[in-house]
Amino acid sequence: MAGGANLSVTDMRRAARHPVDFPVIVEHHSKGDINLHVSNISAHGFMVDDAESLGRGERVIIRLPVIGRIEAYVIWTREKRAGFQFERIIRLDDFVAMIDTLQPNPRLRRNR
Repeated sequence: MAGGANLSVTDMRRAARHPVDFPVIVEHHSKGDINLHVSNISAHGFMVDDAESLGRGERVIIRLPVIGRIEAYVIWTREKRAGFQFERIIRLDDFVAMIDTLQPNPRLRRNR
């Protein structure tokens, strides 16, 4: 797997997920800007809880603190939730800094 780009859903679920409360506007090629709410995130991807307008395989560009713009695509949907996989894995030090920004309350952070 070159750079981990082809992780299975099982592999993605094994990555440490961090709960967040992050409203974001993503860019979609044909639908334009879409408001989403990220409810958890890992170094491999994220989950939103309000993605009824998106289907499997659709791609978006999301802007994350510290990371900046990164492309992601939908790998699963269930009811209003959707799981996205990043096009590239986020470096650990950048990921830690991003989590510190998204989870300002240290009691909410998982052990790393």
